[in-house]
Amino acid sequence: MNNLLVAQSGGPTTAINATLVGVLHGVRTSSKVDKVYGAKNGIEGAINDNLIDLNELIRDTDAMDTLTYTPSSALGSCRYKMKDWREDEEPYKKIIATFKKHDIKYFIYIGGNDSMDTVDKLSEYCKLNNHDIYVIGGPKTVDNDLNLTDHCPGFGSAAKYVATTISELERDISVYDIPAVTIVEIMGRNAGWLTAASALARVNGGPGPDLIYLCEKALDYDNFIQDVKDKLATKPGVLVAISEGLKDTTGAYVSDSMSSGAVDNFGHKYIAGSARALEQLVREKIGCKVRAIELNLMQRAAAHIASETDIVESVMLGQKAFSCAVNGETGKMAAIKRLSDNPYRVEFASVPVSEVANHEKVVPMEWITPEGNDVTEEMMAYLRPLIMGQVNIKYENGIPKQHKLY
Repeated sequence: MNNLLVAQSGGPTTAINATLVGVLHGVRTSSKVDKVYGAKNGIEGAINDNLIDLNELIRDTDAMDTLTYTPSSALGSCRYKMKDWREDEEPYKKIIATFKKHDIKYFIYIGGNDSMDTVDKLSEYCKLNNHDIYVIGGPKTVDNDLNLTDHCPGFGSAAKYVATTISELERDISVYDIPAVTIVEIMGRNAGWLTAASALARVNGGPGPDLIYLCEKALDYDNFIQDVKDKLATKPGVLVAISEGLKDTTGAYVSDSMSSGAVDNFGHKYIAGSARALEQLVREKIGCKVRAIELNLMQRAAAHIASETDIVESVMLGQKAFSCAVNGETGKMAAIKRLSDNPYRVEFASVPVSEVANHEKVVPMEWITPEGNDVTEEMMAYLRPLIMGQVNIKYENGIPKQHKLY
């Protein structure tokens, strides 16, 4: 038997299950796979032989459709960092044992940068040790920071949520005539793509954010305060969008005064708190009413306002990952190549995962205005197509219906 295993890892998104559905569509239209399993909680499920039979759990079209529009990782996720097999081979041996036990020939891992690192290491291990197993990556991340793909599944829907929320916040703060500053912190450690998407709040003629600061460009505190003062001189309510990973001119995170200094399993520093730090600065230097808002987890799981473009492309990337695997590719990641902005056209390809893992695609500096407090038209042209279209969400008892695998 030739079976397939699929798993999900990293931060959840609105579209990660759509990619899973794409893999399942591939399985059901192919004669090359007998059974499809899901690993619970990412690569840990493969290590611990904690698998579920997806043939049994997703039996009909209705379940497949509902899963497509269900946010977060239906298979569960993890933050497990694989060491090089030469340093610690035991997890690799356990994974191979799981694969052999269940006759798994194909493994598709849906995730972000750290997950692509796992794909790279595992595919190399299988090749070097003559294991006839094909390992493929399916991209996912609201950060949009994966190399060699025009954009990432999950980003378009998160961008649509950010743009919508910013436009609604602008309407809220515009009703008062007293000076006030609202600072909105948006996800993005080293890549400001999602913060840049706040500018899409302007596409229907609204003002959107008055100021936008991305983590690619260092924040000068004096310039920031002057920017805010200049805006307050023209209007009472000022709306500011910032990246959570914003750094100052010394290279320190703006959030350092608010964070604990703790790190995650990958050595990443917890950085939430940039907006609160700038809230204190505005209160101290300007003295007007000021409020900090963290969009936090909401921006990555807002399926009720998903981008149809994002969901459709995510399904197709799952199908592409499946096609790569069953056609003998390994150590690759399914990717999107943009052919044109207007009309928007893309094609799907596979790229070497070794050139994706441990690389970060950040916003080009030329897409940030020279003043460092907004984005350019080039950025807008890139972003606009990614939020297009509305999805046909099924509602039950007044709220969106979701599909749970276990």
